[in-house]
Amino acid sequence: MRHVTGRARRAGAALAAVLTWTGLVAGASGCSGHGTSAIDEMLGKPPEPADFVHVSPDDGRKGVRPGQRLRVEIPEGHLESVKVVRSQDAQDTTVSGRVSGDGRTWLPDDERLGLGAAYTVDAVAVDDDGRRLARHTTFTTFVPDERFIAYVTPENRSTVGTGMIVSLAFNREITDRAAVERAVRVTARPGVEIRPHWFGRSRLDFRPETYWKPGTEVTVDLRLRDVEGARGVYGLQYRTYTFTVGRSQVSLVDAAEHTMEVRRDGNLVATVPITAGAPKNPTYNGKMVVLEMLDVTRMNSRTVGFGGEYDIPDVPHAMRLTDTGTFLHGNYWAPTAPGRVNVSHGCVGLRDVKGGSSDTPAGWFFDRSLVGDVVEVVHSKDRTVPADNGLGGWNMGWREWTAGGAVK
Repeated sequence: MRHVTGRARRAGAALAAVLTWTGLVAGASGCSGHGTSAIDEMLGKPPEPADFVHVSPDDGRKGVRPGQRLRVEIPEGHLESVKVVRSQDAQDTTVSGRVSGDGRTWLPDDERLGLGAAYTVDAVAVDDDGRRLARHTTFTTFVPDERFIAYVTPENRSTVGTGMIVSLAFNREITDRAAVERAVRVTARPGVEIRPHWFGRSRLDFRPETYWKPGTEVTVDLRLRDVEGARGVYGLQYRTYTFTVGRSQVSLVDAAEHTMEVRRDGNLVATVPITAGAPKNPTYNGKMVVLEMLDVTRMNSRTVGFGGEYDIPDVPHAMRLTDTGTFLHGNYWAPTAPGRVNVSHGCVGLRDVKGGSSDTPAGWFFDRSLVGDVVEVVHSKDRTVPADNGLGGWNMGWREWTAGGAVK
């Protein structure tokens, strides 16, 4: 028997330790948990964050389409915190969201991803062994080539008459009217039911069943940004408009009697002589709303299909009632017509002087009017003004109006 020295025994023990360690590593090569080896688990090493904290869309992805949903998920343990920041139009916004009841999934409150935006996700999770893992990811979303916007009537922060109708005119045809309608909210204080009505594919109006009450504050919330209004065409606006309803003024034009009764808050304040459309060119019947007010304007018959019949460069106190050119305005060139005979090409004329004056019936009425006031014409030998000509929606009954919404 050979004598084994102490040094040899120590060398053998070291070799056995190496062989044992090698065996452990070799045995762990085909077995892993959350992307870690058995050795890592024995030593308490946590899994790689990317293998444990799953974020969708994937890290570094570009051009993410709006239909994909943002999601943070882990297989065990719980999410300690999730912070998502959207950078869009040079502004950073924190995306609100909530964690599921089991603590393993985070979803945003708004499912839609913003377009043309960069997203940053920072999530911290705790696994079942109490180990904390943090993950940081980024992705960018699709930038559309085509956008649509809405032009809003009335103007922001304006004071208007009780007949104002909220009207959105879109610069592109809208094919998904329901999606766009859901993205617009019109509310009032004091509260009243307000319903939408579509005129074709490029105009959406809102009104209550009857004229607004004086003093009502109306808010128009446009949440059109990234809403797909037509195939490949997305909304651009995310803003709020407000306006206030002033006193009530409703004027009744009797084309046969050549008069206009002006009622303020239900009380008759004046009866004014007028001239309406001549038999060849009668004035529309029905309710019309003052769209704009001009101290002076030019009226040229060629712009409204009457050839070269007139061109008046300085019409005073002009208030537009329809898109097709019906005005209520001062008339100085036929001073004896108001109150006696209808001589206009469809407008309503009030006595005035060249250059305009506040002392005339036209000047008096102009100074006491607001955009949004109602002018109703009766006993004219023409049809009722179409509901989409200006703000003629008050000529529709409530049932017909509410039937024109896209969301049932």
